Amino acid sequence: MTITDLDIERTISLKHTKEKVLHLLKQSTAILSGETLAKELGVSRTAIWKAIRELDRLGYQIEHLANGYRYLSSNVLEPEEIAFHYLKEENIYIHASVDSTMNVAKLATMNPAPIATPALFVSEIQTQGRGRFGRDFFAPKGQIYMTLLLRPNQTFEELPQYTLLAAVAVASAIDELTGKHSSIKWVNDLFLGEKKVGGILSEAMSDFETGQISYVAIGIGLNYAIPSADFPDELQAKATSLFSDEAPKVTRNEIIRKIWTHFFELIDGLPDTSYLDYYRQKSFVLGRQVTFTQQGREYVGRAVGISDKGELIVDTTHGQKILSSGEISLSHIEAHQ
Repeated sequence: MTITDLDIERTISLKHTKEKVLHLLKQSTAILSGETLAKELGVSRTAIWKAIRELDRLGYQIEHLANGYRYLSSNVLEPEEIAFHYLKEENIYIHASVDSTMNVAKLATMNPAPIATPALFVSEIQTQGRGRFGRDFFAPKGQIYMTLLLRPNQTFEELPQYTLLAAVAVASAIDELTGKHSSIKWVNDLFLGEKKVGGILSEAMSDFETGQISYVAIGIGLNYAIPSADFPDELQAKATSLFSDEAPKVTRNEIIRKIWTHFFELIDGLPDTSYLDYYRQKSFVLGRQVTFTQQGREYVGRAVGISDKGELIVDTTHGQKILSSGEISLSHIEAHQ
């Protein structure tokens, strides 16, 4: 079968009609009939019906009534629903499937033409998502997988503590939009109760000639809506989602927008370090017994503090240990009684 020019024209026409129909439905709180939409756009009723059917297929929630159509809040990722004054719509890239949004962001830095930043890369599916120390993680469709790309032009020593700032931004967004109480497991995991709901990974790319950090990529994976029974057996007791066994109260677009709104507000507030107080208040580990390995030796101690550099302070029988997030991972954390 060959694709003709007429086929291409029909595809383009449907795409344009679909976008215009969606725009009209979003702008109206009233029910819009097929006839009204057709007259407004100067197309046939059949074209409207095809556009509505395509919007349904893409996941938009459109109420079909006897007297027309009405747009309902939908969970389709859309740049215009995420964008705000810090993050422009044209710098938000939505993908159906990628190996990793971190990898996509890094590849974007290699383009001959410099990419405009801040840039946000979001995907419905991640096939090779990874966390700290290269760990793979469970990544079903329809959650939140995204990476923010920044161009700070600073030395490593001058960089803000992006991982901590992002953790505070995510925790704030979760609590504000869901009414739930999140906590932060040092240094980069988000929890609801005793179960992990998301994680953060920050990586810097440097310019060897200048010694400056050319780009920083901040990746966030957040379980949005996964029924409890859908988690693999090995994760049943360890992982959860924002809306596990209930209908979502907010869309992914709203959560993504709120996270980055809080993040940039925190960046704007620097050098104010009050976010560290919030990070400590939200800590999942302070006051608990933790297990970790340092220089090949396992230690058990009680987490007693988080330094201004984001280091975890642990009292052990071998003295106080200062743990750096780039070198140490906690292998066990005492459960709350």
